[in-house]
Amino acid sequence: MIEVLVALVIVAVALAASIRAVGSVANTAAALHQRLLAGWSADSVLVDLRLAHSWPDLGTTRFECSQGDLMLMCSESVSSTPNPLFRRVEISVTHEEDTTRLAQLVTVVANETVRPL
Repeated sequence: MIEVLVALVIVAVALAASIRAVGSVANTAAALHQRLLAGWSADSVLVDLRLAHSWPDLGTTRFECSQGDLMLMCSESVSSTPNPLFRRVEISVTHEEDTTRLAQLVTVVANETVRPL
C-alpha cells in the first residue's frame, strides 16, 4: 500500500512539473508573437517614412500603431546627425498601457527634398 502511495506521489510531481513547463512555453510563445507584431509595426512606420520622401521634423511623436487585436503605441524620435543631409530616426514600440519596449528600429534618412529625383 505504501509503495502505491509513493508511486502516486512521484507521478503527481512529474505531472505538476510538466504542466508548469507547458505553461512556460505558452507564455514564451505569446511574448514572441507580441514582439513579432511590434517589429512589423516599427518596420511599417519606417517604410512609410521612406516612401513619403519627406524630410522628418526633429523631435518625438507618439501615435497608435496596433497590429490585429494587439494595441501598440509607437514613438518616433528624430534627431540630427553630424552630416546635415541626414537625420537619425528611432522607432520604439510599446504596449498601449505598458511601458515595456517590445521593438526598436533605428535608421538614417537622407534629405531627398534638396535634390531632384
